[in-house]
Amino acid sequence: MSELLTEEEMKTYRVQGFSCAGCAKTFENNVRKLKGVEDAEVNFGASKVYVKGQTTIEELEKAGAFENLKVRDDKEQKVDHEPFWKQKENIKVYISAILLLVSWFLGKQLGEEHFLPTFGYAVSILIGGYTLFIRGLRNLSRLQFDMNTLMTIAIIGAAIIGEWMEGATVVILFAISEALERYSMDKARQSIESLMDIAPKEALIRRGNQEISIHVDNIQVGDMMIVKPGQKLAMDGTVLKGTSTLNQAAITGESVPVTKTINDEVFAGTLNEDGLLEVSVTKRVEDTTLSKIIHLVEEAQAERAPSQAFVDKFAKYYTPAIVLLAMFIAVIPPLVVDGDWGTWIYQGLAVLVVGCPCALVVSTPVAVVTAIGNAAKNGVLIKGGVYLEETGNLKAIAFDKTGTLTKGIPAVTDVVTYSGNEDELMTITAATEKGSQHPLASAIIRKAEEKGLHYNDVPIEEFQSITGKGVKAKVNNEIYYVGSPSLFEALHNQIESNLKEKITHFQTAGKTVMVLGTETKVLSLIAVADEIRESSKAVISNLNHLGMETVMLTGDNQRTAHAIGQQVGVANVEADLLPEDKLTFIKELRGKHQNVAMVGDGVNDAPALAASTVGVAMGGAGTDTALETADIALMSDDLNKLPYTVQLSRKALSIIKQNITFSLGIKAVALLLVVPGWLTLWIAIFADMGATLLVTLNSLRLLRIKK
Repeated sequence: MSELLTEEEMKTYRVQGFSCAGCAKTFENNVRKLKGVEDAEVNFGASKVYVKGQTTIEELEKAGAFENLKVRDDKEQKVDHEPFWKQKENIKVYISAILLLVSWFLGKQLGEEHFLPTFGYAVSILIGGYTLFIRGLRNLSRLQFDMNTLMTIAIIGAAIIGEWMEGATVVILFAISEALERYSMDKARQSIESLMDIAPKEALIRRGNQEISIHVDNIQVGDMMIVKPGQKLAMDGTVLKGTSTLNQAAITGESVPVTKTINDEVFAGTLNEDGLLEVSVTKRVEDTTLSKIIHLVEEAQAERAPSQAFVDKFAKYYTPAIVLLAMFIAVIPPLVVDGDWGTWIYQGLAVLVVGCPCALVVSTPVAVVTAIGNAAKNGVLIKGGVYLEETGNLKAIAFDKTGTLTKGIPAVTDVVTYSGNEDELMTITAATEKGSQHPLASAIIRKAEEKGLHYNDVPIEEFQSITGKGVKAKVNNEIYYVGSPSLFEALHNQIESNLKEKITHFQTAGKTVMVLGTETKVLSLIAVADEIRESSKAVISNLNHLGMETVMLTGDNQRTAHAIGQQVGVANVEADLLPEDKLTFIKELRGKHQNVAMVGDGVNDAPALAASTVGVAMGGAGTDTALETADIALMSDDLNKLPYTVQLSRKALSIIKQNITFSLGIKAVALLLVVPGWLTLWIAIFADMGATLLVTLNSLRLLRIKK
């Protein structure tokens, strides 16, 4: 959304009945002209309008009367759509088609020249093409050339030269084509609308001694929500009492239910399977993870994909060019080679119809909306068409090691003591590390707690973090260092050979070595290993198979990094990296491949995620930062979603290219029929409608792609 429309100033409404992006633009312009409206912006993909200023739903519906649009408040409950065949826009097509058939029958009985069939065709044209003519004539008066202008000129021209029946047929087939566009966009949007129905609108809340059913809008942070077995959660919260398994597929795409117990985070829209839970509500309804997903997916649909920008720019010049070509065909042959005026005007009108850019205009948005909706239902949040296409073009993927390829929960595996008591040294190490934010520090603290060591009682002074290398602190008037072997190489100039040998042995086994020592000697070595995710090896294998260069980025030493890289199967390992080095490496990788993704946790890797073409954050359901900073968020910690996302994006990109090529190709073939004079209005409209139908059905194939 533009910066003009900030969240504080804007009011959001949902719109029903958009048939094309052009109509959405007309509606946007009409709303901007309403009294009291300062600015307006339409999101065609999500079928929403954002209004800055004061207006009413009645006024908005008047602005959309040209398309019979229905408007409702964003928070208002979704109304059930009328079945496609019952919609008002389609009823006039049925009447028009019946009139056409009756007129054709009368023409066969009374002769085509008779007044009755001609009158029937004229009424059929007026009923079926009324809204089309209003739009077309308005655009013509402003010298704006779009599909409505082309069709209006063609149909009126057909009537003038006496081709009443073909004119009526063009009206009906164009109306069918528009209905198909409407249907396909509605079908694509349904995947988003289905997300809105996931969470219940009411929840059982305990206030005092009373348990009452309350609408989600009236539930406050801190309320106690009672969730019975078989019920869905209406709000995000923290479990205060009870244990149960929750099906989180709607949020994270995980098919296997997850066990939740006291202090665990739970999300609105998830299904409580077997236990009674008492949940403390932590977010208002508009701030829940599900609400954020829906909001971000809808905003993603407003982001224009590069191919959409190309189509829009192309259509801007293409449509007026078709009008000029049609005029040239209608006028030049009769003037230059003494051709028959009637024949060549008819050919010119057929060119207008075949040149209608319906299929071209719908070729990208249906595919983008369908793909983004499918991804959201499978636990992948793609922030816009641009990221969908860029993911389809990826050549390399870089992974942060800790918490991405590994579980991010390191554990102490070995302790080697060179001087003093092991427990005493572990107590000093844990006391020193408790001020550090590094994941390895938590492993040491956990080990100390397991051994029952009282590290919190040890007084720490002059604590200092040494970026990328370790920490130092004063304990009992002695300065101690805890950090990587390279820190001690710098401190002691060199490390003894037996120590080096032991460190190398641990590192070759894929373990990270932490050293405790003073400025003069090494006191102990602590080996820490981070468990590799079960899915990492299969995911990397899949990505390598898809032709990706896979790279692992880590601050670990070369030996440990290569041991882990070998286990998971990445093609390239970059070790000993400081945070700024990761950023530099991503920039280098982009220079080599152009399209590069970075996969991280969305917090520590924010600069590298931002520098990549596509930033992918894991565990989006648990962190707002991941949802906000990444271009793509995997809602669960499941890396298996990554190959699915790449395949979906590649398929979407392929379908968009097929659609554009096909919609332009079929028009080129039809236009070539002008040369021998074979192009008719019948062929023209079938070429146009056929192309629209095929690109629509082709786009909807993206709904079938599963994880």
